[in-house]
This record gives sequence, structure tokens and C-alpha cells, in this order.
Amino acid sequence: MPIFRTKNENFFKKWSPEMAYVLGFFVADGNLTLGKRGNHYIEFTSCDKEILERIRKSLDSNHKISARKLQKENHKICYRIQVGSKIIFEDLVNFGFKPNKSKRLAYPKVPSAYFHHFVRGYFDGDGHVTEGFYKSRDRKKPKHLLFAGFTSGTKSFLEKLKYNLTKVRIVNGGTLYYSKGYRLNFSISDSLNLYKFLYKSLDNQLYLARKKKVFEKYLNAVVA
Repeated sequence: MPIFRTKNENFFKKWSPEMAYVLGFFVADGNLTLGKRGNHYIEFTSCDKEILERIRKSLDSNHKISARKLQKENHKICYRIQVGSKIIFEDLVNFGFKPNKSKRLAYPKVPSAYFHHFVRGYFDGDGHVTEGFYKSRDRKKPKHLLFAGFTSGTKSFLEKLKYNLTKVRIVNGGTLYYSKGYRLNFSISDSLNLYKFLYKSLDNQLYLARKKKVFEKYLNAVVA
């Protein structure tokens, strides 16, 4: 007997902190696909199963989360959830997204009240943060560094994101360059401001703890 799959088909029709986060994560690690029989699917992929479980819960879904090994990344396990829904599919198309969107990524219009949730979702999908010590030749002691940023296959998307983050005075600078995709990186001060912005109000449990902990490891070391 087939299992009846549930989902909230109105999820993307009204803005909320959860909707904004999931939309941001979809922009980074989601896709729209059409089946051979005209079926409409929305899917999310991640190497962090926990975040897919939280997204599934937000969508009121009971769809299976499947696992597969990535051959090009030291056999790392990646997870995927695929939800069939023409309504959700069309709602995302209305935001400007298309199947196989990686190199033609649209930048959706996000209300200011939900902007940090949207950016946090995108950061958890295609963002990066690194902390560590670097010793230059002209310094006796290594310097503790923190760098954060975003990646994308679409340059214009990162340009728009940088503009909007600058517009609301979250960052002052940022370097956009190409290295196997486009990368937007920020220095220590802008990375710290980004941290405060991303996690200023966690109205839900939609965030990756491992990325948040990298920021906090740096902050704890500086305070100590």
C-alpha cells in the first residue's frame, strides 16, 4: 500500500522567518525538476542531514530523506529530500527560479523584516566561515583571523547580495572574485558584523550549529 506524502503547499505563499530561511537555503542548495510524465518536484540537498530534517518539518512533510556518497569529495555522504508539488513548484517559479538554476540564479525580492533569515538560509547552503592563526614574516606572533562569505555560480546574485548587505550597513567592504565559481569574502570586522546579523533573532531552530560555532570559537578566543 503506497504511503501518503504530506506537505504544506501554501508554505511559500506568505512570508515568515521559516519561509525566508527555507527560501534562502533553496536558493543555495535547492532545485526544481520536471519528471518525464510532467511531474513537478522541488528538492533540497545537503551534507548536513539535520538541516534537511528541520526543513522537512517546516514544510509539514513526511517525505523520505535519501543518502548517497559523493565520488568527487572523498566519498562524503550527501542527503536529499524531494517533494512533489506543482503548486510549490509554481510559487518558486514566480520568485524567478527555473530548473537547473545554478548559473542563472535569480535574486528574489525579500521584505526587510525577513532579510536576515533569508541570508542565513543561503549562508547555511552556500556560505563559508573559517577561523585560524596566520603568521606573516614581519610579525613575531601569529594573528588570529576570521573570514566569512558566500559562493555562487551566478556573479550577479552575489553582486546584489553584497549591495543589499552594504545598503543596510551590515558590511562595509567585501571582495568578489572567481575561483571555480564566484566567491564573496569578508574581512574580520565585516565577518563579525555578518555573524551578529545572521543570528540576531533565531525565531526557530533553522540554522547550522557547526557554522555558528566557528564564529563563536573566534569570539571566545578574542575575549579570553
